[in-house]
Amino acid sequence: MKDYTYTEKKDTRSGFGLGLLDLGRNNPDVVALCADLTGSLNMTGFKKEFPDRFFQVGIAEANMMGIAAGLTIGGKIPFTGTFANFSTGRVYDQVRQSIAYSEKNVKICASHAGITLGEDGATHQMLEDIGMMRMLPNMTVIVPCDHNQTRAATIAAAEHKGPVYLRFGRPKVPNFTDPDAPFKIGKAIILNEGSDLTIFATGHMVWEALEAGKALYQQGINTEIINIHTIKPLDEKTILQSVAKTRCAVSAEEHQMNGGLGEAISRLLAGNQPAPLELVAVKDRFGESGKPAELMKKYGLSATDIVQAALRVMSRK
Repeated sequence: MKDYTYTEKKDTRSGFGLGLLDLGRNNPDVVALCADLTGSLNMTGFKKEFPDRFFQVGIAEANMMGIAAGLTIGGKIPFTGTFANFSTGRVYDQVRQSIAYSEKNVKICASHAGITLGEDGATHQMLEDIGMMRMLPNMTVIVPCDHNQTRAATIAAAEHKGPVYLRFGRPKVPNFTDPDAPFKIGKAIILNEGSDLTIFATGHMVWEALEAGKALYQQGINTEIINIHTIKPLDEKTILQSVAKTRCAVSAEEHQMNGGLGEAISRLLAGNQPAPLELVAVKDRFGESGKPAELMKKYGLSATDIVQAALRVMSRK
C-alpha cells in the first residue's frame, strides 16, 4: 500500500484562485466574473492584478452566465465564480441554453460544494450539481481532490475548448498531490494499485478513500484506489480495466447518490462488464447545518463508511 502523506491542509478554493491568477498572467484572453463573492472564491488576486479583466456583476448570477457567454464571441475565455448552488440550480436555464447548447467556451467555477460547506446549512449545501451538469450535452465536469490539483485543473480548463463545470469546496483538506503533476482532463489517476477491490473516488472523498485503503490493508485487503477527477468525460478504459482485475468496486463522492459518479460507473459496468458495486454518497437527503467533519460522519461519507462498503461488496463477488 503506497503511503500518501501531507504537510498541511489547504482549501481547494485557494487552489482555484491561484490557478486563475496564473492564467491571468499567461493568457490575456482569460477574464473573470464574480457574483459578489470575490473573497470567498479567492478571486481577489486576479481582481487586483487585472482590474480591466474582472467583472463584478453583483448578486445576479443568471446575468453573469449570459455576459460570460457573450464574452466568448469576442474570443475571451470567461471564468465565472460563485457558490455551487448558485452556479447550477439558480441559473440552470442560462447554463443550458446560452452555454451548453451553444457550446460557448465558458468555465463555470463552483465553490462551496457539498456537505462540507458546513454551518451554512441545507439551502447552500449543493449535493445535486454533478448530476445536473453531467446531463448537459457538451459539458465537461471536473471535481479535483485537493488544493494543488484544483490549481492544475483550473489551468487545464482554460486550455480546453468548450464549456466546463469546475467543482471545489470550502474547508481545508489534506493537500497531498504533487504541485507539478500534469492534469489531463478525462484521464483518471491510479493512486494505488491493488488486486482485491477498486475504490473510485472524487473530490474531497479521494483522501477518505486513501485512509480507507490503509485500514483495509491492515485486514489483508489489497485495494486499487483511483482518483476520478473528471466525471465527464469519464475515463471508461481505466475503470473497466481495474474492475476486470479486482471484480468488485466502491464509488465515493460528496454528492447525492442519484446522478453522480457512482451512477455513471454503474451504467458503464452494467453495459460492459457487470460487477458488484457499492455507492458511498448522500442517500436522497438534504444537508443540515453543522461542522464539516461531523456532517461527513453523519451522512456516511467517512473513511470508515468506505471500509464498510468495501467489505460488503467483496462478500458479493
